[in-house]
Amino acid sequence: MFVNVNPVPHLAMHQWPESEQPREKLVNKGPDALNDAELLAILLHTGHKSKSALELAREILRLAGNNLSELGKISVNQLQQLRGMGYAKAVTVIAAMELARRRQAGNIHKKTVIRNGADAALFFKPLLADHRYETFYVMFLNHANKVLHYRCVSHGGMTSTVVDPRLIFREALEVHATRLVLCHNHPSGNLRPSQADIRITHKIKEVGQLFDMEILDHIIVAETGYCSLAEEGML
Repeated sequence: MFVNVNPVPHLAMHQWPESEQPREKLVNKGPDALNDAELLAILLHTGHKSKSALELAREILRLAGNNLSELGKISVNQLQQLRGMGYAKAVTVIAAMELARRRQAGNIHKKTVIRNGADAALFFKPLLADHRYETFYVMFLNHANKVLHYRCVSHGGMTSTVVDPRLIFREALEVHATRLVLCHNHPSGNLRPSQADIRITHKIKEVGQLFDMEILDHIIVAETGYCSLAEEGML
């Protein structure tokens, strides 16, 4: 006689056999023993009257094409379209994705000396990878190219963002920076600099000369890679 030992999907997780409960499995076997849906189910804690937390987690992953990178781009409102996905659960998922992003970025930021465009792109890409709109960052360095500080200075639309050089140089003076690296993302995936990108780069470079600050590079990042205006001879 065949006996089904798998948990019944519509049961709450605490009603499953203890060995199959994601939290117990994590404690006893380690987090790497759990699949993505099981880890997500732990965050959700509960499901809905018609589905378990694990089923709900699988629905969330399907919404993201079973791709964690895409999950990082989903909004609270999109998550709430799923039955059983309330505001608190949606916010929890978004917060977890942001923590994962910051953890990845934190590992990169231990490398505090920027030697070329590739170093700058490696620094910025985790910060900008999941942004659906153009976002402009500035990295502030000393004369030895050591990173002193970095900051997002503008959020924009799908194809552009507005940058105020006064904000950039006010902060640069506060942290005693002598060199800057600019960076923004292209959500479209197209790495080619626009005329607006080139104009704002030259404008910031001209203002920097008044403060004796050098613009080392302007990096454009996308899922497809990066473009360095310095390396392309456009700076």
